[in-house]
Amino acid sequence: MALKIDACAAQHQGDRKEQQDRVAILPHTRRRGVALAVVADGMGGHTGGSLAAEQVIHTAKNNLQNFAPDEESPSHLLENSMSEAHTMIKASRFMNEMDPHSTAVMLLLQPGKVTWGHCGDSRLYHFRGDRLLHRTVDHSYVEHLIALGRITPEEAHTHPHRNVLLTSLGGQENPLFNIADADELLAGDAFLLCSDGLWGYFDDAELAALIASNPARRACELLIEAARQRADGGGDNLSLAIVKLIEVEAPVKPVRTGSAGRSRGGLR
Repeated sequence: MALKIDACAAQHQGDRKEQQDRVAILPHTRRRGVALAVVADGMGGHTGGSLAAEQVIHTAKNNLQNFAPDEESPSHLLENSMSEAHTMIKASRFMNEMDPHSTAVMLLLQPGKVTWGHCGDSRLYHFRGDRLLHRTVDHSYVEHLIALGRITPEEAHTHPHRNVLLTSLGGQENPLFNIADADELLAGDAFLLCSDGLWGYFDDAELAALIASNPARRACELLIEAARQRADGGGDNLSLAIVKLIEVEAPVKPVRTGSAGRSRGGLR
């Protein structure tokens, strides 16, 4: 059996005056089966956040088109994309007198393998059917407190400093990146990339069940609808990309016939 990809990217402005998130699924123009999914959550006054998030997408797209899998590692591509975006965002602060920042989460797909990386609190989830295999750990103050055992994951949802990040692209300090991969992919595997405007309204089990039981496009629609209802008029920008691996039957090779055009031993 072969695998095919069912993918969709979507976003909603929420109840904010401006959409500062960016999301994209970018195919490699020369390498079949290679693509990069990206979600960036921009932060900054006026247009600063949207420009920062746009820079993440722009840098990732340029680096993807120059990516040569035979010569460059996937982790190198992801680290370079985030590092270069950080440098460009930081430079724009001095040119535009703004304070732009952005999170980033990226998923690189190659035949038989995926690699992901993130900075900040935009997340990647890896599901197998309705089971969570992996979730990125936010670079946030509340995740730090959870790791120290000072608060529980449940308490993090209502903590007064739950939105404080420890690192981001465009900040004064060098950003932190985490890179991971998976090369044992199966039909039923699914990946969700999303900003905190989405994941804040769902637990892991609910996300897994909804994505497993719907095509990627419909899952995006249902998640946005539910997030908007639960936001109750106070929702942030939200962005997401879903990538699902679907099993398909390999094409059947035609049976060769004899020189006279009849199958040997076949019925007349």
